[in-house]
Amino acid sequence: MTTAFIFPGQGSQSVGMGKALAENFAAARAVFEEVDAALGQKLSVLMWEGPEADLTLTENAQPALMAVSMAVVRVLEAEHGITVANTAKFVAGHSLGEYSALAAAQTFTLADAARLLRIRGQAMQSATPVGTGAMAALLGLDFATAAAAAAEAAQGDVCQAANDNSDGQVVVSGSKAAVERCAEIAKAKGAKRAIMLAVSAPFHCALMQPAADVMADALAKVAMKAPVVPVVANVGAAPLSDPAAIRASLVAQVTGTVRWRECVAYMAAQGVTRFYEIGAGKVLTGLSKKNAPDATAFAINSAEDIAAAAAQIKE
Repeated sequence: MTTAFIFPGQGSQSVGMGKALAENFAAARAVFEEVDAALGQKLSVLMWEGPEADLTLTENAQPALMAVSMAVVRVLEAEHGITVANTAKFVAGHSLGEYSALAAAQTFTLADAARLLRIRGQAMQSATPVGTGAMAALLGLDFATAAAAAAEAAQGDVCQAANDNSDGQVVVSGSKAAVERCAEIAKAKGAKRAIMLAVSAPFHCALMQPAADVMADALAKVAMKAPVVPVVANVGAAPLSDPAAIRASLVAQVTGTVRWRECVAYMAAQGVTRFYEIGAGKVLTGLSKKNAPDATAFAINSAEDIAAAAAQIKE
């Protein structure tokens, strides 16, 4: 069985995530303590006790989700001797999850990943005035049709495909009026539903250019090593190992489309038959089953999941 480790993005957070791992494993506790220290904030307390509204803030959700993913990675290593290098052919992550993937593959230190995601979250939130942007999920359209609906809806505003999650699930992002137009156009083009999303900013579109500029500066100042296994990057849907190329890809990702459907399809085409979603939630597990129907997918976010996955991997 050829394996990939995949890492969730924003929306997978929930109050209490990672608490049981910290209570049961020293390796997990060490991750949360290191992230708290890097940020100068008891992020772990917010993760475990809430309030949910504060955890959902982009600047908190991004490093928090990465911390849970890295806690799982470190427990797999400490308890079972399972590492990214000796287990995975590829790593990949959805949006912020790409930073988790790169931390797991040792391109970034844990502390640097936490600080970068704090900067990224703040920059993305402040890139546009609150209420001026929007995102919508278009269900039942293929990517080309959804992208055409976005282009038709723009009418001088910004409206573009932000996330190509799976065939029939595309998220568009841009100025509020344009995204609302896109929802209606998409329905006329055959979308089963067009759902306005409860997001705080229009991610992965040209309106995020100020945040891309911030990340270009932040990433230029951080030491990066080649990942121990290739990362399949969001914007290119192809593997990267060169730190300079990874840096450029992470900057482009802020305004570019997350090509998740193609990322998973690429890994499956390269022989991956088992996808492990490392961290909070099960969103990518479901998408993997859609995007690579011949592969199997498992979510790992509890002690029981870790034990079961370890037994599978060692078969």
